[in-house]
Amino acid sequence: MRLIIDTDTAGDDCFSVLLALAHPGVKLEALTICNGNVAFERQVENALYTLEAAGQGGNIPVYAGIPKPLMRPPLDAAYVFGLDGMSDANFPQAKQRPEAKHAVDAIIDLVMANPGEITLLAQAPLTNIGLAVAKEPRIAQALKALWIMGGTDNGLGNVTPAAEFNFYVDPEAARMVFQAGFNISLVTWTLTVASSEMSEADLAAVEAMETPLSRFFTTVNAAAVAFSRARYGHGGTLHPDSLACACLLDDSLITASEACVVEIETGGGLTRAYSSVSSSLLPDQEEADPALGVAGAPNARVIKAVDSAKFRRVLTDALR
Repeated sequence: MRLIIDTDTAGDDCFSVLLALAHPGVKLEALTICNGNVAFERQVENALYTLEAAGQGGNIPVYAGIPKPLMRPPLDAAYVFGLDGMSDANFPQAKQRPEAKHAVDAIIDLVMANPGEITLLAQAPLTNIGLAVAKEPRIAQALKALWIMGGTDNGLGNVTPAAEFNFYVDPEAARMVFQAGFNISLVTWTLTVASSEMSEADLAAVEAMETPLSRFFTTVNAAAVAFSRARYGHGGTLHPDSLACACLLDDSLITASEACVVEIETGGGLTRAYSSVSSSLLPDQEEADPALGVAGAPNARVIKAVDSAKFRRVLTDALR
């Protein structure tokens, strides 16, 4: 598999990259950086340092992309990941430096030069992907598959009751991407909450491994542990990006999925960035209300359930 990861590198984004690097069947072609979790320049540095921590410094290009959303001021999640996105670990600067080419152009060039061969994992707001398909619409058909971590499956968000962070930061870009004709698989925050938790015991087992990568994981994950303890009363942590990457790498983790129509709300205040996901449990919309007309064809495979125990093993094994 030839893979690009589009990332707002902080916390679990780093662990997703480690998963991809650990998989023998993957050639990681590039990391592209999008606005999101923490200060943009810090995210670039975090991507470079993660590659170095994995022994891949200088081997995989890192491209800086769009530093802010299309229609709103930047929004971050430093309150979860620390100001530097790495639990304020103050890692030294990596030797590798980012490429001069813009991430949007790097995505377009890689995909168009290799039609049908590149898979892209979008684990950040979708600003880079939205602008890439706006600049070169043919990438929607030339990309082999687009995996997205974002949105909810008509469930509770993690910014507002209606919205998950990646879609909330740039709902206009998310809407563009879901309307563009990509071959999309969607891993939602709803699935994350149900299936991606590493418990305190799981995290202790990782720490006890005492490998370079397990130490990196424990250090970078410390702020998320502290946030979870303060907010939820336990030290377990959720791993949405790693879950999306694991599903991408091994389809056998997926135990249920459904072809759905996914639409992103860009208007209303209370529901801005809400991801409306169709369901086979609902009546046909033209029957429920003829004014709605016939629904469009499904535009995404929504992952409904996964083998969470296997996911935890996969993530742990990548840190050995």
